[in-house]
Amino acid sequence: MGEIEGTYRVLQTPGSRLGVQKAAGVSTLEPGQNLSTAMASSPAKMHERDLPIKIKMLDNTVEVLDIESKYYGQTLLTEVYKHLNLIESDYFGIEFQNIQSYWIWLEPMKPVIKQVRRPKTTMLRLAVKFFPPDPGQLQEEYTRYLFALQIKRDLAEERLTCSDNTAALLVSHLLQSEIGDFDESEDREHLKTNKYLPNQERIEGKILEFHRKHVGQTPAESDFQVLEIARKLEMYGIRFHLASDREGTKINLAVSHMGVLVFQGNTKINTFNWSKVRKLSFKRKRFLIKLHPEVCGPYQDTLEFLLGSRDECKNFWKICVEYHTFFRLFDQPKPKAKAVFFTRGSSFRYSGRTQKQLVDYIKDSGMKKTPYERRHSKARASTRASNTDVPKQSIPFTESLRTPGSPALAAAPFHPVHSSATPTPVLPIFAETSPSSLDPRAPFTRIPEKNTAAPAEEVGRKLMQQPGSPVLQGLPVDHPQLSSLVLKSPLGLNPAFQVNLNVAGQGSSPLLSPVLSDVGGARTEEDDETKRKRYPTDKAYFIAKEILATERTYLKDLEVITVWFRSAVIKENAMPEGLMTLLFSNIDPIYEFHRGFLKEIEQRLSLWEGKTNAHMKGDYQRIGDVMLRNMRTLKEFTSYLQKHDEVLTELEKATKRLKKLEMVYKEFELQKVCYLPLNTFLLKPIQRLMHYKLILGRLCKHYTAEHRDFADCRNALKEVTEMTSQLQHSLIRLENFQKLTELQHDLIGVDSLTAPGREFIREGCLYKLTKKGLQQRMFFLFSDMLLYTSKGVTGTNQFKIHGHLPLHGMLVEESENEWAVPHCFTIYSAQKTIVVAASTRLEMGKWMEDLNMAIEMAKKSTEKSDMLLENSVCNRSNRSSDEVSLEQESEDDIHSSRSSLDRQSHHRANTTMHVCWYRNTSVSMTDHSVAVENQLSGYLLRKFKNSNGWQKLWVVFTNFCLFFYKTHQDDYPLASLPLLGYAVSSPVEADGIQKDYVFKLQFKSHVYFFRAESIYTFERWMEVIKRATSSPARSSLLLAKDEKESHTD
Repeated sequence: MGEIEGTYRVLQTPGSRLGVQKAAGVSTLEPGQNLSTAMASSPAKMHERDLPIKIKMLDNTVEVLDIESKYYGQTLLTEVYKHLNLIESDYFGIEFQNIQSYWIWLEPMKPVIKQVRRPKTTMLRLAVKFFPPDPGQLQEEYTRYLFALQIKRDLAEERLTCSDNTAALLVSHLLQSEIGDFDESEDREHLKTNKYLPNQERIEGKILEFHRKHVGQTPAESDFQVLEIARKLEMYGIRFHLASDREGTKINLAVSHMGVLVFQGNTKINTFNWSKVRKLSFKRKRFLIKLHPEVCGPYQDTLEFLLGSRDECKNFWKICVEYHTFFRLFDQPKPKAKAVFFTRGSSFRYSGRTQKQLVDYIKDSGMKKTPYERRHSKARASTRASNTDVPKQSIPFTESLRTPGSPALAAAPFHPVHSSATPTPVLPIFAETSPSSLDPRAPFTRIPEKNTAAPAEEVGRKLMQQPGSPVLQGLPVDHPQLSSLVLKSPLGLNPAFQVNLNVAGQGSSPLLSPVLSDVGGARTEEDDETKRKRYPTDKAYFIAKEILATERTYLKDLEVITVWFRSAVIKENAMPEGLMTLLFSNIDPIYEFHRGFLKEIEQRLSLWEGKTNAHMKGDYQRIGDVMLRNMRTLKEFTSYLQKHDEVLTELEKATKRLKKLEMVYKEFELQKVCYLPLNTFLLKPIQRLMHYKLILGRLCKHYTAEHRDFADCRNALKEVTEMTSQLQHSLIRLENFQKLTELQHDLIGVDSLTAPGREFIREGCLYKLTKKGLQQRMFFLFSDMLLYTSKGVTGTNQFKIHGHLPLHGMLVEESENEWAVPHCFTIYSAQKTIVVAASTRLEMGKWMEDLNMAIEMAKKSTEKSDMLLENSVCNRSNRSSDEVSLEQESEDDIHSSRSSLDRQSHHRANTTMHVCWYRNTSVSMTDHSVAVENQLSGYLLRKFKNSNGWQKLWVVFTNFCLFFYKTHQDDYPLASLPLLGYAVSSPVEADGIQKDYVFKLQFKSHVYFFRAESIYTFERWMEVIKRATSSPARSSLLLAKDEKESHTD
């Protein structure tokens, strides 16, 4: 009783989506057997009575297939895919409703009659099983067409919930694909007979308004736009499974390419990424997720959810197994040997191709062109070919030449049956090229193949002149019954594959691991040329795209607080109710506003990138109106932003007062999703206003005063300037407070750095002259004191204070000649005198300048620094650093009250303090303020010095560091690259880089190349990295001084 019935174990192997490293898996096949031979060797039981199986296709036509009663599911799947000429078949499956009326997937390794209770009367249907995060991963135009039909079905069944605007936009693209260019009377007639949405009459005006904008757009382009819009929706590909948590709260479980998702209503409240999960299992009705200890801490590593029945629970578990295998693994697993006596638990495993294998198969096989028919479009016939130059994210699709024609498909005994109440004629599939079968808007008029370009274009032009082409009219579509689809799981034609979940690599640097591009291959020259031709080239477009990219990152940053941190404190019940209310009632409204704002920007950019006629350009090729409208709305949130001071202060007080909250806070900062110090995220809303101001300033500078977008941009700039002027002083104070509290957490031997009036000035690495010679120390300069510390040899990332010097009465002077040490200067204080050396003359100049400035500030201050020091610095730190060995320091660290963080954490090693330590450099508060203004996000192609391929990554630059993600939808970075000490430049001839828009990052022998999409984005990346990682004014001043001295010598 109570034993685990099904288990799916996660091996601790490095990996990422589509895999980075191969992992062994388990199959239910015999050794040496593949799926095809398994089907062939199964007991045939020949000459048994055939069963007529009815299957509803994605275009709502019904086909009847006669199969033998003992047919396995895989045989039925193969026949359907063969009938459709479907190449990328592993994205699809066949589903049916069981007795309880919920949808389940047909399993390939079981006989059909053992799965479908009444096969003669049950209606099966073809459906998309796996929804990739980017439609650019779909290689075939035909596959994208079928995916668009699935989106259409989901809209009709109210599974893909979205705003009225988004729904209208999706339907308008479906109309363009099915009936062609806008014609009001034809559109209205079509919408009367075809229901795309349950209440589409209410938004019919919006649908027509959007459809008017799509003139000239081909069916293939419309399909791609449908997928581009749909994939950005939270409910894209989501199939709910009703469940409840341990407290009995009703929730919905779902699975996606990222992992297992938890919803309350239609709102996602948690995501368990595959990299966080060790094992998935079920016991009767209980679904169990076992997490890695670093994710959940030592207290609770298993999450439990209760589903409606054992069958439902097992069904959801199977879907999770299949979804993980398809998206996360790449290789065919070794077969699992059958148990001799008995087995425990379910042996179910995924038995198809993984996404990576499917993509490689399409690329390597060089598939011949095969035709397909758009049943609900005026353009019925189109030849598809395997096309590896698939569109990437946000890149409009450009098609190759499609030649009509379709060979007869007699392999499967199908009988078409139409389920629509309206009589629907069977459309002919043309075997020869015929003008009447060609779509006048077909993609071949864009980028023709060399061998058939001329005649195809000629025919296309003739058809353009004949608007009433007689054949192939749009057909009415009946929408399927409402249902609750069970989630994903691929059904492929190949042997079974791995089943072990990939886990984030431990100990190895992800920077050195390859990250695959969206389709697992390198970009080509043709991709770039196509992209440049199809993209808008106006600088304003790229500025608007920067707004979109940085807004996506900003929303993810807000989720660290609103979703992830909230979940952590609620789970441990660690935060007082009053503080919970103060924190989340302050930031939740801001988060909700920016969610809507982001959707508006995404929609505008989608329309901006779309194909329009010359007279229609400009309608959506602007961003000022969107910015003005939202900046005015954002002004209403100023009162929330003004409370951030109180929120930060109260959170810090509670963390000191409540040990449980302190523990949760520290543990949360060690999670990958918290890639910056936690309280940094609380400053993001005010900092984001500064970004809006800078971006709108660039737009106003770019536009002429006569431009139609100039007035809106200028007014939006006025609105945001008014807000920033009110909050500027508050931001400076908050940034200082945030930095002091961050140091408070990372320093051992200080009770309270956040004393009234204290300001942070500079942190960095210097070498202190001791009896043992020069020893590396980390120095922290404040407005009233100078601290110096060392890093212990334990696993902790904290620094221990060795000494503190009050600035009152301090004197600093250069002493290179006296001590014969380069870049050396002496610090005289009332307490003691120390000699330190910087790594470069530039570093020495920065320290001396800031020290002298701080000393002058201390002279003017009426408060005594010594009093602050007595209150803030622990007595044990008063020992001279010369008297403390590293071993003694480590022992102190172990027994300190803050030893809960002593376990190794690679994640926290990215703070500026640690980077300064390892790079022998320093950072001032001024540098931090400049870095805040110079943040950027976007897709870049990355190349290592000795590698050949370019890898597409989502890159975020913030806090002097590049963070790398697979896509902008990921919750945490795969890797990071701190840039302090790096030089940014353009490649030289010796680098052998022949591409445009490439910049080079170099630190000693470490070299990276990054490739941008346009001259604007290239210049922006160069600009922000240079500004954030250097102090130009001071650098030029000191360099000039050096040059002067060298000339004098």
